[in-house]
Amino acid sequence: MKKLIFSALILSVLLGIVGCGTSSGSGSASQPNTATPPADQAASQSLLDKVKAEKKLVIGTEGTYSPFTFHDASGKLTGYDVDVVTEVAKRLGVEPVFQETQWDAMFAGLDSKRFDVIANQVGIRPDRQEKYDFSKPYSVSHAVLATNKSNTTVKDFADIKGLKAAQSMTSNYADLARSNGAEIVAVDNFNQAIDLIATKRADVVLNDNLTVLDYLKQKPDTPIQIVAKNEEGQPTAFMFRKGSTELADAMSKALDEMRQDGTLKKISEKWFSEDISQ
Repeated sequence: MKKLIFSALILSVLLGIVGCGTSSGSGSASQPNTATPPADQAASQSLLDKVKAEKKLVIGTEGTYSPFTFHDASGKLTGYDVDVVTEVAKRLGVEPVFQETQWDAMFAGLDSKRFDVIANQVGIRPDRQEKYDFSKPYSVSHAVLATNKSNTTVKDFADIKGLKAAQSMTSNYADLARSNGAEIVAVDNFNQAIDLIATKRADVVLNDNLTVLDYLKQKPDTPIQIVAKNEEGQPTAFMFRKGSTELADAMSKALDEMRQDGTLKKISEKWFSEDISQ
C-alpha cells in the first residue's frame, strides 16, 4: 500500500512539472516576444542601414598622405579625400569617424570590418573589383617617377629595371614599379619613401603627381626631382567590402550631387588650384 501511495505521489509531482512547462510555453506565445532577433535577421541588415542607424560612417585612411589625407600644423586631420568624404557623410546625414592606419593594413582593416569604407586615393583596378565594391570616382591621378636630383641616368619608367623603388607593397605604384622590373623596398608611407630617395638608400619612387608636387612645394630643398609622368590617368574612388552595394550607391549619389552643384570642383580647387575630380 505504501508503495502505491509513494508511486502516486511521484506521478503527481512529474505531472505538475510537465504542466508548469506547458503553461509557461503557451503563456509566452500570448505575451510580447522580447527575445533577441535571429542571427540571420541581423545579418540581413545592409551596411547602409547600419550606418544610418548608428548615425556614423567609419572611414579607414592613412593620415600621412599629403595633400589627400594628413595632419596640418595644428594636428587636425585634413586633405582632399578627408574633405570629400566628410561632405558625403554630411549628405547621408551621418557623422564621419576616421580610423587611421598604414596603407598595407587598410585592406585587412576593411576585411575585418574595422571600417565601413576606405577613403585614401584607392585606384579602381580589376583585381580589386573582384573582391571589393567601389563608388563612382572622385579623382583621377597620374603616376610620376621621382629620383634623387643627382640622378642622370633614369629618365623614363623603363629605366628602373633592377633599381630599388621605395613603395607601399600593395599600392598601384608598387605594381607599376614591379611591371617595369624594379626591386621593391617596402615603406609605410610616402614620407618614408622620400627620405630613402633623398639619402640614396633607394633609387626611385613612383607616386601621384600631385602628391610629389605638393611635397616639393612644402619642402623645396628636398633633393628630389620628377623625371617622368604616366599620361594615362588612374580613377580613384571609395572602396567597400563586397556586398556593400547600397552604401556604395548612396555615396556615389552624393558625389553626383556634389558634381552638379559645384561642391566637388570647389574642394578640388581648394587643394590643387584645378579640378582633379574628372
